[in-house]
Amino acid sequence: MDIINNFETVEVTTDLLILGGGMAACGAAFEAAHWAKQQNLKVTLVDKAAMERSGAVAMGLSAINEYLGLKDGTNTLEDYVRYVKNDLMGVVRDDLVANIARHVDSSVHLFEKWGLPIWKDEEGNYVREGRWQIMINGESYKTIVAEAAKNALAELGENGSYYERIFITSPLMKEGRCIGAVGFSLRENKFYIFRAKSVLATMGGAVHVFKPRSVGEGLGRSWYPPFNSGASAYFTIRAGAEMTCQEIRFVPVRFKDAYGPVGAWFLLFKSQATNALGEDYMEKRAGELKNWLPYGTAKPTPANLRNYLMMLEVEEGNHPIYMRTEKAIQKIVNEADDEKSAKRTLKKLENEAWEDFLDMTISQALLWASTNIKPEETPSEIAACEPYFIGSHSGGSGAWVSGPEDLAPDDYKWGYPNMTTVQGLFAAGDASGASSHKFSSGSFTEGRIAAKAAISFCVDHPDLPNIEQETIEKIKEQIFQPLEVFTQHKELTVDPDINPNYIKPRMFMFRLQKIMDEYAGGVSNAFKTSKPLLEKGLEFLQYMKEDSGKLAAADTHELMRCWENIHRLWQAESHIKTMLFREETRWPGYYFRSDFPKMEKNWKCFVNSRWNPETDEWEMTKKNIIDLVDLDEH
Repeated sequence: MDIINNFETVEVTTDLLILGGGMAACGAAFEAAHWAKQQNLKVTLVDKAAMERSGAVAMGLSAINEYLGLKDGTNTLEDYVRYVKNDLMGVVRDDLVANIARHVDSSVHLFEKWGLPIWKDEEGNYVREGRWQIMINGESYKTIVAEAAKNALAELGENGSYYERIFITSPLMKEGRCIGAVGFSLRENKFYIFRAKSVLATMGGAVHVFKPRSVGEGLGRSWYPPFNSGASAYFTIRAGAEMTCQEIRFVPVRFKDAYGPVGAWFLLFKSQATNALGEDYMEKRAGELKNWLPYGTAKPTPANLRNYLMMLEVEEGNHPIYMRTEKAIQKIVNEADDEKSAKRTLKKLENEAWEDFLDMTISQALLWASTNIKPEETPSEIAACEPYFIGSHSGGSGAWVSGPEDLAPDDYKWGYPNMTTVQGLFAAGDASGASSHKFSSGSFTEGRIAAKAAISFCVDHPDLPNIEQETIEKIKEQIFQPLEVFTQHKELTVDPDINPNYIKPRMFMFRLQKIMDEYAGGVSNAFKTSKPLLEKGLEFLQYMKEDSGKLAAADTHELMRCWENIHRLWQAESHIKTMLFREETRWPGYYFRSDFPKMEKNWKCFVNSRWNPETDEWEMTKKNIIDLVDLDEH
């Protein structure tokens, strides 16, 4: 392939390789630098974007969603584990959730120390949005945290480095051990080989696997970052790591069309959502929750069940569904002591309503302005988004990782904390599974936990196996194949986007989204699926796998898009395989198996999967859920 000669091969050797630039990666860099300095080890971070605006906190946030307040006795560790377990209908790893939660407060205090403005009341206490959430002025949240991570790496001198605008395609393996990663620059003609003693995957979850609700000019919008394309899942799957909870996808209810989050309105403003008739559907359909015990009566009601009750209203034609912002604001104003105080309160609430979106979802503020929405006067539509794969929010998909030594049962630990079932490969944030509700602060904290363990692995495994040059050349040829395909065939048609010899990444993505939407329970199918649909979807995914060899790229940007879609394709396959294996409906509101419409006791378990690199076959297994905290105490 002549085009390969245009790309310089750059080899970087390090001790710990951190892949990603989001909150988990920043936490990992911050913590790793401390321990690496003591051991004279090298730490290298590689991000496909720029750390200041990379990951799920890229646009900012208006709240930190995991803060316990353990020192002041606000909450207990057991309470948080119970809350997380209820929200995921019992399917979480208590040990992983507790390990993050017991350390998360210290991370939040670091954020404040670094300059993050956290709301305070008159007594100087954090202003809580809900039981576990605190309000922040977070438009620069990610910038502040990224600066701290970069400073930590800088303190290592020549032993600390970070690379931006480098797209990682796949893991580098040797005899079952992960010893690095490969990728290419998006700014220069360079092919990168990163060799490392341990590797930490923190590359986010996946968006645009399913057809989005917003199309056309709104295609790039999503609640979760549109640039997250399943890189973590692809990396760990292709390394041969055991995965967990790949059937769990998160379907958030958000303000319609611009995907603005609803948390502040429900928790801070105490707003209600109603159907088009003005009925509180949570109250109207409360009886339905009894069909999903014991979780249906948990407080708060699990997110997927709240979704489900709303979806039942939509099925009956009682939509649009509205967030009654005007009623929530008016109720707070009416509690004011006098007219002057009421006016002040109204002005303050108006500012907070707009700031909530300006802090983190600017497009929602623009939509409000362009459609003449005044939240103090007019309700706003809300709707269920398309499904996302996310291990840090109300979802659990990711790698099966070893638990903490002092908390994890024997079946849940086999080595260093947060190490996958592959030697030397660690995972945190959206890359690690069965430990939802980390959010931003918890992902940062888990990055710290995983990085400390990964440094320990480096100390205990000082060897760094070699990779044969022949293997490197084969990988390089595979990575740049889409450029070669385009170069060979581009002159055969007038329009370079239409060619019988190749497929461009945009059209490939549309095809994948259509398959997943129609066969795996997307928006247009009301999030419902069945065995025949899933099997048909798998058949079409197999055709796509075959066609992926014909992906074409005109430049390195399109080359990145090609590889993003390959990553999405593997995330999609693992999802369908796992949904097929779990023969029940446990998360109505996220997806509904019409052929197995009920929750079954024998499926209160983890569904784990592993792609076997030697056989190219998927292996599906059940794993027992070991409860460390009793749900019956809630």
